[in-house]
This record gives sequence, structure tokens and C-alpha cells, in this order.
Amino acid sequence: MKINIISVGKIKEKYFADALSEYKKRLSAFCEICVAEVAECAKNTPEEIKSAEGFLILERLSKMKGETFALDRGGEAVDSEDFSKLIGGAKTRRGAANFIIGGSYGLSAEVLKKADRVISFGTPTFPHQLFRVILAEQIYRGFMIESGRSYHK
Repeated sequence: MKINIISVGKIKEKYFADALSEYKKRLSAFCEICVAEVAECAKNTPEEIKSAEGFLILERLSKMKGETFALDRGGEAVDSEDFSKLIGGAKTRRGAANFIIGGSYGLSAEVLKKADRVISFGTPTFPHQLFRVILAEQIYRGFMIESGRSYHK
């Protein structure tokens, strides 16, 4: 299975990069994982920024196959077991899953419409760089649940 994470901006903090690298290493036992970054945009208003970043996200997404999940705090709340089922379903249906993380102002309406599902890990706001690590951990946890292995870290 292939997992793609499309995210706005670069990870600047080494500790986030190290954590993401660790989960990518763990995930290599289950899938091929690719993290694609699109540039943060500097525009006048949050809506202009979301729109410009959304254009870049959709451009990148157009080159990918698989089921697409937009991560947005207003989306459908999923717990770890539900998330594991989403990954398993995407694997069965399309062989790949694409996860989209927006920038500081979130995702544009166009990106949300393009997603097969909009999901949420809860209502708190997380820095988008940290959220990549959270997402990678949840993907790993999902594969552990699906495979019947215990995982509590």
C-alpha cells in the first residue's frame, strides 16, 4: 500500500523531523510512505492564503492515485479504530491513501470538496508541522490495529 501525506510548509524543528522520520521507519514494514510538501503562501487575507495553498495541494494531488482524506477539525471525528478501518478500506478499494494537512489557516473549500472524506482527530488546533507527526503516529497505530498487534506507545 502507498500512503501519501500532502502538507503545507516545511518542518523547521529538528525534533519534529526526527519524530516523523521514526514513524516513517516504523511504517516501512506496512506501506510505502511519501510526504509531499507544498509552499506556504504569502497573501493578504486568510482566504487568499487558503486558496493559493489549496491550488498547490490540488496540483500535487492530481498526480496521485488513491482515496483522499482531508484533515480538518470540522470533519467527521474518528478514533484510532475507525481510522484503522479507513486505512484498511482505502487499501482494499484503491491500494493507496492520500492525507491532506492544511497550513496555518486550514484547507480551502476546493480541497475539502475534492476529498473523499473529511476527518478530524478532535477539536483542538494543532500546529500544522506537529500535526504531521500526529498523523504519522495514527497511521502507524492504524496498521498495528489492523494487523492485530499490540501497540501502546
